[in-house]
Amino acid sequence: MEATETPTSRAARILGRPFDINGLTVRNRIAMAPMTREFSPDGVPGADVAEYYARRAAGGVGLIVTEGTYVDHASAGSSHRVPHFHGEAPLAGWRRVAEAVHAAGGAIVPQLWHVGATRNEGDGPFTDAPPAGPSGLGLDGEAKGHALTSADVDEVIAAFARAAADAERNGFDGVELHGAHGYLIDQFFWDRTNRRTDGYGGGLASRTRFAREIVEAVRAAVSPTFPVIFRLSQWKGGVFDAKLASDPAELESLLAPLAAAGVDAFHASTRRYWLPEFDGDDLNLAGWVKKLTGKATLSVGSVGLDKEFVGPQGWAKETRSTGIDLLLDRMEREEFDVIAVGRSLIADPEWADKALADRLSEATPYDAGMLRSLV
Repeated sequence: MEATETPTSRAARILGRPFDINGLTVRNRIAMAPMTREFSPDGVPGADVAEYYARRAAGGVGLIVTEGTYVDHASAGSSHRVPHFHGEAPLAGWRRVAEAVHAAGGAIVPQLWHVGATRNEGDGPFTDAPPAGPSGLGLDGEAKGHALTSADVDEVIAAFARAAADAERNGFDGVELHGAHGYLIDQFFWDRTNRRTDGYGGGLASRTRFAREIVEAVRAAVSPTFPVIFRLSQWKGGVFDAKLASDPAELESLLAPLAAAGVDAFHASTRRYWLPEFDGDDLNLAGWVKKLTGKATLSVGSVGLDKEFVGPQGWAKETRSTGIDLLLDRMEREEFDVIAVGRSLIADPEWADKALADRLSEATPYDAGMLRSLV
């Protein structure tokens, strides 16, 4: 009689497989999703940040995508406690983070970030810097800050390229460009926030120009085999029903220029990974991205939790750990390649090892109080 496959062997077989992104071999299919923690005073990640990420690598995570890090532009950020990815002290701190993660067996990429017009007047780290976006509009479509000039656009593109080069120079395994959630790159994509009449505005294909030029500049600043990941989403902060693309054809017009410019993998952000993106097909956003581009894809969204990331009443305060059978079903049929895990990994640094060993019943459940410290 043949032995019956156990849940443990199935999880290890599906999630435990190595994966390659442009020559970077990640030891398994579990990534840590980027999550802003604000534990880097004056933009400098310290020993506690290095230990925080290293614990997740030691706990079995294959690829760590760091919290968003500000590129070198005065309007890029909105907090004194979010890390920078420029300047001698922040880069030295990040170098130690990368070394700690590597020593624990993981791979790590920084997420490079510009918040754009989500910034409020007077926010740190540069309090005199105004909010800046493609058209001087906030996510509600109302006037906010100033519209980036052509010279401003060039400065921001150059800042992303410098940060990517610094990432490679300081021992990181690749970079992720934050083009999601209503931040600057995504503001160029979205017609509510991009009303430009120059070459960076107009139809969706034209609105991808800013992102495409960032990818091209980054690709030129790093080695050919240095992975470039691009994060995208339909939803925006506080606008959960937003859509860049209403059908696969529109999505392809967004993705094709980015893939051609040199993106190696796409990180498709959804709030619930199990929901279909378009009517008539069960594929989620990451599944559609993979189908349309042929590129590697990361999916994300309330993995292992009984409550979604955010809902009509705001952030979920507590969650209960759940199984991952549905996730394994989707990954077994190669819908997407890597799954990124967020709050479950804040709650339990060993979540990945427990998932691989079919021990999620032992995982520590998430509670919003955990955000007050780095565990």
